[in-house]
Amino acid sequence: MKVLIVDDNGMMRDVIRMFLEQFKHEVLGEVGDGTKVIEAFQRLRPEVVLLDLVMPGVTGVDVLQQLKALDPAAKVVVITAVEQDETDKIVMQRGAAAILRKPFDSQELKDVMDRLV
Repeated sequence: MKVLIVDDNGMMRDVIRMFLEQFKHEVLGEVGDGTKVIEAFQRLRPEVVLLDLVMPGVTGVDVLQQLKALDPAAKVVVITAVEQDETDKIVMQRGAAAILRKPFDSQELKDVMDRLV
């Protein structure tokens, strides 16, 4: 699948890219700031967006809402270390395809990506 990685931590983006490439997914681009996601999404047209929840600029929840307004069929996986039932409920209501908890291993990411195919 063609993927856009959105995370403010460069090391986390590197790890995600490595895992995705290991499983033969194509990383179309990386964004480290919530304010640049929509432009990258429109330009790159990824099949999946891996979206960090806590970022500077615009929060992942707001970006998720903007992505789904732009493309209701967008597949967005929220990646977060935040474990709160209310947050999970909000992102699922706003259209997240899945939630992946940090820290995660390559198999957890593979399982999530496999479910999106």
